[in-house]
Amino acid sequence: MIQLVGLVIQLLGFAIFARAIISWFPIDRNGPVVQALAAVTDPILDPLRKVIPPIGMIDITPMIAMFLLLFIGGRLMSA
Repeated sequence: MIQLVGLVIQLLGFAIFARAIISWFPIDRNGPVVQALAAVTDPILDPLRKVIPPIGMIDITPMIAMFLLLFIGGRLMSA
């Protein structure tokens, strides 16, 4: 069970990373891949965005979310 949760955390990390990279490029924001990534990552990123303000034009919430996921995953694997 812990391995399954670890896998889900890892996949969420990849999804957040992919969404951050995609945001750098001028692509269709209504495409199916972007919408799927938003559906998966918004429940994690939106609460963080309410707490963590952007630094200038840079949104650091994906980085904070990935650190939190790494921390939670590491704690689960060491338990």
